[in-house]
Amino acid sequence: MARIIILIVSLLFAGISNAQNTYQTTVLDKDSSQPIIGLSAFFSNLEIGGITDQNGNVTISNIPNGTYVLTLSYIGYEIKKLELTFPLDSLNNEDVVFLSIIQEEMSEVVITSTRSSRTIEDIPTRVEFIAGEELSEKGNMKPGDIRMLLNESTGIRTQQTSATSYNSSIRIQGLDGKYTQLLRDGLPLYGGYSGSLSLMQIAPLDLKQVEVIKGATSTLYGEGAISGLVNLVSKTPNDKPELSFMINSTSASGLDLSGFYSEKFNKVGFTLFTSYNKGKAFDPAEIGLTAIPEFDRLTINPRVFFYIDANTSIDLDASYISEERLGGNIDFINGNNVQDPYFEKNTTDRFSTQLNFSHRFYNDIKLRVKNSISSFDRLIEIPDYEFAGKQLSTFSEVNLMSNTDRSEWISGINLWTDRFEQRNIRNLSDLSFSNITFGLFSQNTSTLNEKWTSELGMRVDYHSNYGFFLLPRVSLLFEPSDMLTFRFGGGIGYKTPTVFSEDSEKLQFQNILPIDPSELEAEESIGVNLDINYRLPISDKLSLSLNSLLFYTKIDQPLVLNPVGVASFNQNTFKFSQPTGYVDTKGIEMNMKWSYDDFKLFVGYTYADVNEHYNNKVTEFPLVAKHRFNNVLMYEKHENFWIGLEAYYFSPQSLNDGSIGQNYWITGLMTEKSFGEKLSVFLNFENFLDTRQSSFDSIYLGDISNPQFRDIYAPVDGFVVNGGIKLKF
Repeated sequence: MARIIILIVSLLFAGISNAQNTYQTTVLDKDSSQPIIGLSAFFSNLEIGGITDQNGNVTISNIPNGTYVLTLSYIGYEIKKLELTFPLDSLNNEDVVFLSIIQEEMSEVVITSTRSSRTIEDIPTRVEFIAGEELSEKGNMKPGDIRMLLNESTGIRTQQTSATSYNSSIRIQGLDGKYTQLLRDGLPLYGGYSGSLSLMQIAPLDLKQVEVIKGATSTLYGEGAISGLVNLVSKTPNDKPELSFMINSTSASGLDLSGFYSEKFNKVGFTLFTSYNKGKAFDPAEIGLTAIPEFDRLTINPRVFFYIDANTSIDLDASYISEERLGGNIDFINGNNVQDPYFEKNTTDRFSTQLNFSHRFYNDIKLRVKNSISSFDRLIEIPDYEFAGKQLSTFSEVNLMSNTDRSEWISGINLWTDRFEQRNIRNLSDLSFSNITFGLFSQNTSTLNEKWTSELGMRVDYHSNYGFFLLPRVSLLFEPSDMLTFRFGGGIGYKTPTVFSEDSEKLQFQNILPIDPSELEAEESIGVNLDINYRLPISDKLSLSLNSLLFYTKIDQPLVLNPVGVASFNQNTFKFSQPTGYVDTKGIEMNMKWSYDDFKLFVGYTYADVNEHYNNKVTEFPLVAKHRFNNVLMYEKHENFWIGLEAYYFSPQSLNDGSIGQNYWITGLMTEKSFGEKLSVFLNFENFLDTRQSSFDSIYLGDISNPQFRDIYAPVDGFVVNGGIKLKF
């Protein structure tokens, strides 16, 4: 009897074994016959599959007898479904499967910050960009400025520099905002005296994309790009005219009205962007001071394009921004009679122009001429004190670019001029200055072989006050497979001493001694980073992409503002100096993106260890969250409806007064619904847990009529709802 049972069990297992099949095939590109590496082959009803190797081969085992559908999918290729019946016969099997690249028209994203004609996948320099629907979604949350576009990215934070006026700067990898260059279409229009207000005065409706390069980028952009740069790329005319409007209002009594028009005629194109932004004083903590100031801003930006022939084009741009911003004692701002009120008023006028000329001599040689002029006039007023001045900056560049199949060169010369004239000096020190910088640069990008690409650059700058600077830079791209890429980069940067910094802004430039070039040196930096990208299409609906960036930057001769004595009314006098030592930042940024059908999950983590090494003593750099998490879950029906939930964590931060701030979370809910191509409505619940520094820590010390403000390291405006409509014709 036992022998019979053993025989039956053996026959049963033999039958099961015979019912398991193995499928093998090779997937190739239809046009080139090259293997497609990393393609997903998946039997959805069996929940088994595999990934093609470097030869395009895939093997799937343990397939039971029956008829099943195999889905072959890879980003950029058509999705192919094969109906297979197992066991296979010669008529029911394809040893080689060919896939075609998707031919549907796709909007091309050209990265301009690297000045290369290559695609973003083939550039050795690591570039992050925000464009398309992602740009639109983030623009909904803060239609009046670009803080939200940047603050939600790993490694980037917008640091508030005024408790009552909302002024903010950009910090990349924990470094001071003065080390980040903010560009418009590759031209320096911001920074300096306007630095802390620039983020607050740029509305995003006319932006095509935002590009971010982290680490030293001085080869192409010269002084100041030590921690990185942010390039705001404007929309240009298309063959199809565009007329769009955005209306937004907030629970904090804010109003944003924006309009954009573009049209391309035969040889002329035109764009016009206008924006009006208004806000009332807002004090959610009811402490008597504004978290959001009263402000009134108007922006007008026309741009004309001339397409002279197939090889020559010119575009001219003019922009005007005027704003009044008043923060401080909210009763005083609302018109009530207040004795000895504290207030901070900023009155600004910005006028700028841009010129871009492009001419192609031959198929592989292109000449470009660029110029920008920026005039920024600002008056700062607080009780019993005012600071006023006008900064005029110009930038001019001529460059030549040549392309071959394997190599690309760009070389050029440029000239900066910068002049600041202080008004109403009275008995204060005069902070006026003037300087000129002349630069020569050259950069080469070469394809070394199928897996390696290099980018080598060199710049020589001469500054009228601080002499010569030699700025080399190198980047390497290694692509062992279509799924995995490595980027390594490093370079040297510099920043000449300037009175325009986050510390000066906090003091409204009061009692600050002027900078003497004979006493100080330029800040010089060296930085390196390693970027690792991995993407995995798991099935026809599920995919995963991972990115890690390891970074290190060291800044020698850092400029520090310290009190040196007592001025009038028991107020300190401040002077810039350079202690013995350096500042460095090191850490890692990690990003993970899961995509499943209409759902997307973004998880980001930033570790930034930023320290001051002064006089053989190491201290943490203030206002840096060493640990930060970014989490966003999105559900999106393309051009129909989307909803997103976000949560951001900030670890405790060291403050300038020696104390430690508290950790906190910020959460938000975003929605938008489209009704056809012309109308969409949006509604956002920003910071719905009402996280505010005033709820767990103090904003100021002393009396409200003469507050001594502490560092702002957490939100002060709390829970704000905003919503509106977008029209497009």
